[in-house]
Amino acid sequence: MRYRTIGTDPKTRREVSVLSLGAMLMGTLTDEATSFAVLDRYAEAGGTFIDTSNNYAFWVDGSQGGESEQLLGRWRRSRGVGEEIVIATKLGARPNAPATGFTRDIEGLSPKVIRESAERSREHLGVERLDLLYAHVQDRGVPMRDTVEAFGELVAEGTVGLLGVSNHWAWQVERARALAEAAGLPGYEVLQYHHTYLRQRTDLPSLRSPDGQEGVAAGDLLSYLRAEPALVPVAYSPLLAGAYVRADKPLGPEFDHHPGTRARQAALRTVAEEIGATVNQVVLAWLIGGEVPVVPLVGASSVAQLEESLAAVDLELTTEQRATLDAAR
Repeated sequence: MRYRTIGTDPKTRREVSVLSLGAMLMGTLTDEATSFAVLDRYAEAGGTFIDTSNNYAFWVDGSQGGESEQLLGRWRRSRGVGEEIVIATKLGARPNAPATGFTRDIEGLSPKVIRESAERSREHLGVERLDLLYAHVQDRGVPMRDTVEAFGELVAEGTVGLLGVSNHWAWQVERARALAEAAGLPGYEVLQYHHTYLRQRTDLPSLRSPDGQEGVAAGDLLSYLRAEPALVPVAYSPLLAGAYVRADKPLGPEFDHHPGTRARQAALRTVAEEIGATVNQVVLAWLIGGEVPVVPLVGASSVAQLEESLAAVDLELTTEQRATLDAAR
């Protein structure tokens, strides 16, 4: 396994594996025995960066979420897992009432919600301090300063280590970080967005913004990361839930919109055949070893799926192979 540092403050920064394991469906669609087997193998391979959220996975059984956090708490206790494993969780998108689909009626990012939700997550996970806590979605109904100060208070109290942000416009991230710096408070240091090799349309309106897909790593966010190398990007759904390799999993209109998609698919196949790897492994290696290195966040519903992703960690693309991938239009 390979590792990198997240965070800049010596008191809270952590070394994490360059491949993160997503636990979104653990405790619901992925049963406990299988989840434990996947987690055990990940830890055995040197994986140290696990991702969840306080709303995972409410849509599976019409709940408010929390099943994933609770499963991770049981796994931690049964295995005696301590600070060697970094568990990241999120708050802000938990539905206010049981739901079966994505809804605008969510908890948001008020100081009250941040404190209560963080406490609930600590209880679920069985930890005294949350290693990394994300603001899951944007909340324009709460003054940004209030959100920044509420997160800062938890860090000051020692119940949260690092702060992250997901599904916000780049300008919102920058403004929040500027407010934190001006107040002498910790700011967001880990940015989790949907990012993959294929280029996705970002102009389609989303549930929370008429302006487009705020959760996709578009040019403005990638440029921001290039200018701020201390920030660490984490890419969720980098393998498109199997769409790179499964004939029964269409890409959808957000990807099937220009010839460049087909060109990049062809480039992936060419490089994969050249080095004897799977297309999925090439995607992960492209993310990990890029000029702006990205931590891919992968899910696994079996140990075999996890093994494929783990093998990508040691896959080094040559300069020529990366140029082939990057040049595909």
